[in-house]
Amino acid sequence: MKYYVESYGCTMNYGEGRKLSRDMASMGYQEASSPEDADIVILNTCTVVETTEKHMLSRISELKKMKKKVIVTGCMAKVQPKRVEIRLPESIVLAPSDYHRFAKEVADRYGIAGPPLAVHEGTDAILPIAQGCLGNCTYCITKFARGRLQSYPENELVSEFNRFIDDGAKEVLITAQDTACYGADSKTDLPSLIRSMLQKDGDYRVRIGMMNPNHLKKIVDGLIETMDDNRMYRFLHIPVQSGSDTVLKNMRRGYTAETFMELVDTLRASIPEISIATDIITGFPGESDEDHEKTKALIRDLRADTLNITRFSSRPGTEAASMEQLHGRILKERSTELTELKNAVEYEVNKRLIGQRFRALATEVGKEGTIVRTEYYRPVVIREDIPLGTFVDVEVTDCRPTYLFGQRL
Repeated sequence: MKYYVESYGCTMNYGEGRKLSRDMASMGYQEASSPEDADIVILNTCTVVETTEKHMLSRISELKKMKKKVIVTGCMAKVQPKRVEIRLPESIVLAPSDYHRFAKEVADRYGIAGPPLAVHEGTDAILPIAQGCLGNCTYCITKFARGRLQSYPENELVSEFNRFIDDGAKEVLITAQDTACYGADSKTDLPSLIRSMLQKDGDYRVRIGMMNPNHLKKIVDGLIETMDDNRMYRFLHIPVQSGSDTVLKNMRRGYTAETFMELVDTLRASIPEISIATDIITGFPGESDEDHEKTKALIRDLRADTLNITRFSSRPGTEAASMEQLHGRILKERSTELTELKNAVEYEVNKRLIGQRFRALATEVGKEGTIVRTEYYRPVVIREDIPLGTFVDVEVTDCRPTYLFGQRL
């Protein structure tokens, strides 16, 4: 029998999807090239915003019409299992906290297909390091799916990291709901974990995933030290979510706009060219015109390398869902305004890189060529075929707001 893992959402969900794929292969199931070619489809769901939830439900209906055996995993399996079960009453629905039972559930339902098979994972790897977080944001449904922080044992993570490198991975993405709070429940921390991983010899790159400012602040000095190693991408994804302290307080984010900017200043003082990515939620309940203007001011001052704009989406069961909502028209107008501003800022940030040279790693195939990543995790499109996992020297020749163009040297 053949299987296909179809993942949505965050990097962590994709990493867990790969682990589920390895579990299937260990029971002799063969990986299919597409859902259409599979007997079993593992739908690894996301429900972070309403539009994604609707897409998941639509996808469930499509797979049902295709007469596929469907296993539903991911966040929806935890927080909205009834919405899944009513559509797929005979399917396995397994929450992230129950992944340790995945292989047994499959074996009990569908049997063992044969001897273990190898899974080709390419030149990149994803390593989830924890479940849950320490936050209590008023808008977040993910906390209901993932729960409180549960850091995975450091020795097991290092072993998995070493296996990835031994198997040929050139890029390892470290991920969690909030990587900065790793180890807060087990008397260790993220810098300690990274230092242990970097003891592994090899020419590879490590990217640290999303982290919240209030927890990054506690480990920032140690994290900066790890970036002295040129195998670390000098890149951090630090969601600010708003430039208004009033909105941040209502979100229960645990920091102010000023403390966020001070944290970025600390990072840039030690690593001047560090790439900073951040997120903004526009149209949060109660957000005033003044709050919106403060967010615009932060975008101008921050000059982030990457900025993601998301319209507020009310999620069932969250505190923000019971707050007074803004009209959809306001959300659309503010989203459009912020997107235009962020595109202008990102273009100016990218333009200063034209003419600079970098050693970069080929990580993916894009529409216009091969995408390579600089040591600052900046994407550069090279209009030629470059084997993935190959390091090349490049010069930046042009740019768009969200990526660069370059040529091989």
